[in-house]
Amino acid sequence: MAPVQTTYGSASAGDPYIPTGGNGGYVAEHYDLNLSYRVATNRLNATAIITARALIPLDRFSLDFAGLSMEKVTVNGERPTKVTHSARKLVISLATRVEAGAVFEVTVRYRGAPHPVRSAWGDVGWEELDDGVLVSGQPCGAASWFPCNDHPSNKATYRIEIACESGYTVVSNGVLSARSSRSGRTSWTFDVREPMATYLATVLIGRYRRRDLAAAPVAHSLFFPAQLATRVGTDFARLTEMIAFFADRFGPYPFASYSVVMTDDELEIPLEAHGLAVFGSNHVDGEHGSDRLIAHELAHQWYGNSLTVARWQDIWLQEGFACYAEWLWEEQRGGRTADSLAVLHRGKVAALPHDIVVGDPGPHAMFDDRVYKRGALALHAIRKSLGDEAFFAALRAYTAARRHGQVSTEDFVEFFSEHTGSRAIGGFVARWVQQSALPSL
Repeated sequence: MAPVQTTYGSASAGDPYIPTGGNGGYVAEHYDLNLSYRVATNRLNATAIITARALIPLDRFSLDFAGLSMEKVTVNGERPTKVTHSARKLVISLATRVEAGAVFEVTVRYRGAPHPVRSAWGDVGWEELDDGVLVSGQPCGAASWFPCNDHPSNKATYRIEIACESGYTVVSNGVLSARSSRSGRTSWTFDVREPMATYLATVLIGRYRRRDLAAAPVAHSLFFPAQLATRVGTDFARLTEMIAFFADRFGPYPFASYSVVMTDDELEIPLEAHGLAVFGSNHVDGEHGSDRLIAHELAHQWYGNSLTVARWQDIWLQEGFACYAEWLWEEQRGGRTADSLAVLHRGKVAALPHDIVVGDPGPHAMFDDRVYKRGALALHAIRKSLGDEAFFAALRAYTAARRHGQVSTEDFVEFFSEHTGSRAIGGFVARWVQQSALPSL
């Protein structure tokens, strides 16, 4: 008996790391977000227009959406027969079936007081600062401020328009394409032309000054509170040099610009987003005390933001590369070599329990430091085996071939093996990434 063919898109992407995250039956191709926000009262009124493509015939599908009130939904201009809004999902039953392969448009009008969503990794998403906003979506916080297919396997383009009280600066992903002011409010419009994962979408609102550093190798700017100007000027004085160095090692910077935002608030860790990074006031000391962190977040523009894992179990690919970039930068600046740093950190990892496999660490350990360090150690072992010329040539080819796309451990091994002709790549990844025992350097 043939299996019954469902016309209901699943309410999950099937990722065991985020069992309820993401959705099936379609892929989102573009998000047009129109946000009207009041900083003083944390009130949001918004409309999201989502252009999607059906993968199967659809009578019903779902979106991730948490903490806000839905006011109206239409699909291709038509009211659905039923809309159900649970704590994390908006389930839409269609009046007219969408056929497989067809492009359709979902419009959601919504409002409320946005706030982070609870997760296994703490609260993530839209967060009020002392005087402004920060959005940190990794890995499942995008649904705190717009309805979406919140899984890294579904990257899309964006238009993000945000209006708030004048006097605040708004920073978001992509290119600032328009800004206008009226009646004490300013509207900022950003266009993201490269496919972006939902967790990398962000909004930052604060009383920031802007400093443009240079136009090459890519335009890059700093946003910061006035009282941090001196410390920021010192700590980010090498950013232009760092971008040029990583472009030489990894290939051209993958986006139109790079922005760094310093909040007036302290943050536990810096944050990466598509085309920008966010640091807390505690990360600038005026003495280059955060050079390692600056390198790490910048490297994520290549590894994480352009080349994005299709499933969270492969997060070592993003964090291992970003960690290894820290070592490369220190080596470039005449400090400890990457080899000596590898020896140092292997010793530190050796002193920790050997109870996770970093190629599939499980959701509670996906941000464990051993994932970062063993990922970097795997890359260093491959570099030593290939030699610098072949290793960095392969990195540049890899970032070019997978630019703005998805990556996995299997894809990494296959690409490096074919590009370099080395039969040793799979063995290095197996020893450092796919087993719990710690190999020797």
